Amino acid sequence: MNILVCDDDRAIVDAIEIYLSQEGYTVVKAYDGLDALKKLQENEIQLVLMDVMMPGMDGIRTTMKIRETSSVPIIFLSAKSEDVDKILGLNIGADDYITKPFNPLELTARVKSLLRRYTQLGAIAENKPAVFRIGGLVMDDERKEVTVDGEPVKLTPIEYRILLLLVQNPGKVFSITQIYERIWNEEALGGDNTVAVHIRHIREKIEINPKEPRYLKVVWGVGYKIDRE
Repeated sequence: MNILVCDDDRAIVDAIEIYLSQEGYTVVKAYDGLDALKKLQENEIQLVLMDVMMPGMDGIRTTMKIRETSSVPIIFLSAKSEDVDKILGLNIGADDYITKPFNPLELTARVKSLLRRYTQLGAIAENKPAVFRIGGLVMDDERKEVTVDGEPVKLTPIEYRILLLLVQNPGKVFSITQIYERIWNEEALGGDNTVAVHIRHIREKIEINPKEPRYLKVVWGVGYKIDRE
C-alpha cells in the first residue's frame, strides 16, 4: 500500500519512511501542500499523513482541497500546542490525528488501524441488508452512498462508519466510548473530542437544522442514537 507523507521537516518524513517501510508500506514523500496534491494525482494513495503547520499551503487548506474530490483516509500530524488545529482538522475531513513527537509504534498502529477500517469499508458485507432507510435518510451500504430526501451527502470514511453503526441500530443509544471503540477498534482514552467533532460534522451534513436534529439525537449524559421514524 502507498502512503503519502507530507511534512516540511524532511527529517521527520525520512524517519516516518523508515518506520512504515519496515511494515511493508511504500512511502510517497511531499514537503508542502501543493506538492502533496501533485503526488496524490500522480500516485494511487491509500492513506495520507499530513502535517498541520507548513509554509505556503498548510495541512488544513490542503485537506480541504483533498476532500473536494477524495475520501482517502487522512491522519494529521500536529504539535501539542496545536489542539485547536486538531479539532479544526477533524471538522474539515481528517480521520484521526497523532501528536508530535510521536512514538513509532503508536504511529504504525494508527496507520494500520485506519487502513484496516478503510479496507473494511470498501468490502460488501455478506448476509446483511445493503440499504437502510430512516425517513428521508437512506444509506446504501453496497454503493457506499448516503442521501437525505433524495440529495446526495458526502461523508468521510469515519463519518460514514459512525452513521452506519447508528442507522443499523435505530433507537439504540451508543455512548461516546462505545462509538470510539467500535469505530477505532481501540480503547477509548481521550477520544471524547474526536467522536464529538465527527458527530457534529455528520449532523451538519444530514440535518436541515443541526440544532434541532431530525435523525441524529443526543441523549444527554448517555450518548447518541438515530431515532426511528
